[in-house]
Amino acid sequence: MGISADLEAGPVLTLPGAPLAFHLMAKPTGAVCNLDCEYCFFLSKEMLYPGSRFRMAQELQENYIRQLLEAHQRAPEVIVAWQGGEPTIMGLDFFRRSIELQRQYARPDQRILNTLQTNGTLLDDEWGAFLKQNDFLVGISIDGPREIHDTYRVSKGGKPTFDRVIRGLNYLKDHDVEWNVLTTLHAANGDHGTRVYRFLRDELGATFIQFIPIIERTTAEAIEIADAGWGGHVEGRPLYTQHGNLVTKRSIGAEQYGRFLIDVFEDWVRRDIGTVYVQMFDTALANWVGEPGGMCVHAETCGLQLALEHNGDLYCCDHFVEPDYLLGNITQTPMQELIASSKQVAFGTDKRDTLTQYCLDCDVRFACHGGCPKDRFASSPYGEPGQHYLCPGYKLFFHHVEAPMRAMAALLAADRAPAELMRAYASDDAARGRNDPCPCGSGRKWKRCHGAG
Repeated sequence: MGISADLEAGPVLTLPGAPLAFHLMAKPTGAVCNLDCEYCFFLSKEMLYPGSRFRMAQELQENYIRQLLEAHQRAPEVIVAWQGGEPTIMGLDFFRRSIELQRQYARPDQRILNTLQTNGTLLDDEWGAFLKQNDFLVGISIDGPREIHDTYRVSKGGKPTFDRVIRGLNYLKDHDVEWNVLTTLHAANGDHGTRVYRFLRDELGATFIQFIPIIERTTAEAIEIADAGWGGHVEGRPLYTQHGNLVTKRSIGAEQYGRFLIDVFEDWVRRDIGTVYVQMFDTALANWVGEPGGMCVHAETCGLQLALEHNGDLYCCDHFVEPDYLLGNITQTPMQELIASSKQVAFGTDKRDTLTQYCLDCDVRFACHGGCPKDRFASSPYGEPGQHYLCPGYKLFFHHVEAPMRAMAALLAADRAPAELMRAYASDDAARGRNDPCPCGSGRKWKRCHGAG
C-alpha cells in the first residue's frame, strides 16, 4: 500500500508494516565537515553529490520535520537527530527554525527530543544557551587524552583539534547542556582502555560514553591510498563502500577491541555501576535479561537506523550511504512508505537470516547477534565467508562479562540495584594479593593493572 495523498498537505495515514518508531540521522550538510579526521569514512560521500552546495534547503527541512513527526504518530516520543559531516556548519538560525517547525507540526501529546552529534569545535556561548534552552542532548566526539585524540582527529590543515574540542565542551558545561561522549576506537587508543576511560570519566566528567570501533574496510587495490586517510587532503581518494576483506592500519584489531572493553569493564564494574553509563555494557545487560538494548549493532535485526542526506535522499543506514542502499527521496515518496518498503525490511532481516553456522552455534549469540553487517567480511573458523571482523573480540568480551552480567540480571529480577555487585568486587579485591594476577586476564600483576589507582 502507498500513500497517494499530496506530500505537502495530505492526511496522516499509517502504513501496514510501518514501524512504531525508528531512528533517523539527518545530515543537513551531507559529508561536509570543518575537520579532516583521517579515519572518517563519511568524508568521501561528497563524491555521491558532485556540484552540490551541501546545505539542506528550507523547503526540505520543513518537509523532513513534518514527515518525521507524522511517521511517529503512534509513538509517545520522537527523536530529531542531527549529524554529519558537521551539522553546526548550518548555523544557529537553521536549528532555531527546526524548533519552530517542530512546534508547528507536533501533536499536543507528542514529546520531541532533539539530539546533535558534533565535533564541538564551532560551539560558543550562543550555541550553549540555545542548546540548553531547547533541551538538546549533545554528543561530542573525543578520542581520549590530547596526544591520542590528536593522532587522527585533525583540522583541514592537519593541525591538532583537542583544545578546540575541549573549549566547545566547556561551553556545554557552562550552560548545563546534557551531553555525552562518543569515542572512536582505533590503532592509537586501542591498547589504552583504562587510561582512556579514566580520562573521560575523571577529567571530562562524562557520565554516558559510547565506544565506536573504527574498522576501515578496503580492497587490495585500494589499501595504499586508504591507509593514507579518507580526508580531503588525499589525492584520488576512492568513494568508501562496503567492499574488500582488508582493513587499514588505523583500524582496531579484533582481539584488541575485546581487550579494550574488558579493561574498561574491570574499572567500571568496581566503581561506576549506576553512575557512569557505558552503552556497550548497558546493551550487554539488556541482552542478558532479554530486553532490547540501545545498540543496533547487537540487536537481532536492524533496519530502524536510517540516514537522510541533505537533499532528501533516504538510505538504509548511516554506514550504507552508497547507491545500492538508496531507498528513495522523501520529496518524491513519503518517508513512511520508504521505511516500510520491502527493500528496507529485507535489509533489516538479512542481519539475522545471513548468520554463519559458526554464529548460529555460538553460546553468546544472544548477546552479540553477529554484529553489524557492514563488518561481516572475515572467514569463520568453519571456513565460511561473512563472519564479523570483530568476532574474536566479541567472544573475548562477552565470555569475560558473563558472570557479572548474570549477577546483575539476578539483582534486577529481585528488584535490587545492579550497583550492589560493586560490594562483591570490593570484598574479592580486599582479599587479593598485590602480586596476584589481575582478574582482567591481561597477565599483569594486580598492583600494576586494575589494582593501580
